[in-house]
Amino acid sequence: MRTPEELLTTPSNFGNIGLVATEGAEELAKMVDAYLRRWTGEDAESYLVSSKCPRFSSGDAKGMINETVRGRDLYVFVDVGNYGCTYNLFGYVNHMSPDDHYQDMKRLIQAAAGKAHRISVIMPILYGGRQHKRSFRESLDCACMLQELQAMGVTNLICFDAHAPMIQNAVPLMGFDNIIPYYQVLKKLKRTFPDLDCRKEKFMMVSPDEGAMNRNMYYSSVLGVDLGMFYKRRDYATMVNGHNPIVAHEYLGASVEGKDIFITDDIISSGESMLDIAYELKRRKAGNIYCYATYGLFTNGLAEFDKAYEEGVIKGILCTNLTYRKPELVNKEWFYEVDVSKYVSYLIAALNGDISVSDIIDPRTKIAALLKE
Repeated sequence: MRTPEELLTTPSNFGNIGLVATEGAEELAKMVDAYLRRWTGEDAESYLVSSKCPRFSSGDAKGMINETVRGRDLYVFVDVGNYGCTYNLFGYVNHMSPDDHYQDMKRLIQAAAGKAHRISVIMPILYGGRQHKRSFRESLDCACMLQELQAMGVTNLICFDAHAPMIQNAVPLMGFDNIIPYYQVLKKLKRTFPDLDCRKEKFMMVSPDEGAMNRNMYYSSVLGVDLGMFYKRRDYATMVNGHNPIVAHEYLGASVEGKDIFITDDIISSGESMLDIAYELKRRKAGNIYCYATYGLFTNGLAEFDKAYEEGVIKGILCTNLTYRKPELVNKEWFYEVDVSKYVSYLIAALNGDISVSDIIDPRTKIAALLKE
């Protein structure tokens, strides 16, 4: 496979790369830009495209791109989970919702006015991705979003650890890459906790539910360790905060006694499920418990996680920098951030160079080398 330096210094059929960031996604876009410039050469100009979405006091907005994008290969970054962005609405301070971020992204695509050679969207956390199926008279926001982007001329969407990857069936003729940063997570885990023993006798994976089995099965396979699973018993006669409340977590699998445990999931929302599972594993005499979620939202605050850490229930929690992290979270002693910006940079360089990303998506060779260190 060609190196990023070779890819970026070879003329592309898709034009020069342009990075367009909506409000709240600038941090990741700037980190990607830094990698691309480093690979291109010392005198490389920034790939960032100047843009903004100013708002009127009524809440209406418009997208503006402040430089030409004609013939360029545009990558539009959006973080629909960044509630830290605010704007004034009739004199009130309003936090941006996923709807606001999604609309801003569409505004910037409109502002390109069809002049770009190709437009791809980098949307790590999928808009509406948690509502992926219809059980009653319900909307299907994510599927509708994908079809809308396709109609606007978007050729490819890159997301990370989609809650339900089968949502791509809504746009079978549009590019859809669902990336899970397996290698980056294991590298952070191993280098943060160098004494961690990943042998089968000392370590195992535990899936927090049936929906997270695929990612936990991958880790279990490449590490050669056992895999256990919890399943959720829910009260389907009740609806609380948009979902049926969990009655109990039931465990299936081998004994966890004396073993260190690694639990991975796509999202820590309130965190109640992750903590319930950690306490149950401790009750079953598990060793150290390490948790990972691609997106650490912590919608109910951090106090319960502080308590679990102080009591020795959890050893550490890893999350990526693919969505907004509140400052108090980043400063927690138990929190460890997995940087995925280099991975995103490599994906963009490969797509712009029109080469296969299969080896990038499935990093078994790199993981094997990591475990030998």
